[in-house]
Amino acid sequence: MLTAQRAVLPLRAFLVLLFGILVLFQTMSLPGQFAHMAREDPDMAYLRWPATAVTVFWVLCVQVVIVCTWQLLTLVKNDRIFTPASLAWVDGIVWAITAAWVVLVGVFLYVGFHADDPGLPLLLFLLTTGVSVLGLLMVVMRALLRQATTLRTDMEAVI
Repeated sequence: MLTAQRAVLPLRAFLVLLFGILVLFQTMSLPGQFAHMAREDPDMAYLRWPATAVTVFWVLCVQVVIVCTWQLLTLVKNDRIFTPASLAWVDGIVWAITAAWVVLVGVFLYVGFHADDPGLPLLLFLLTTGVSVLGLLMVVMRALLRQATTLRTDMEAVI
């Protein structure tokens, strides 16, 4: 089984790869896809820029999570994860997930009230539920990190 120290390097490699793919999507794929959709379906062309902005924002939220995770990995590598500094990076993850969730709920409500087919609203409901679970999980993990940090600080004070 991999130890935390041995998992840091491969995880960082995958985070760099993921970040690069997301930049590609943010700058080329998503804007190009919505431009193509606007040309193919002129009746829905008014959604081109709002859809581009929303999806690019979601990608940005994922990128914030990646940067915060990178910083947390640095703290793990330096054996400083149980310090107050780590809580700020976890807060960044929680806020990024919260921002993405708020926009997702807005999109879900908009689509839900305008849809003529249940497929997309159901998919958005699934995504909203998944992001809700992820956000709440991070809140619990933050509370556990806070407890562990407090315990470690107390133990260091005793020793």
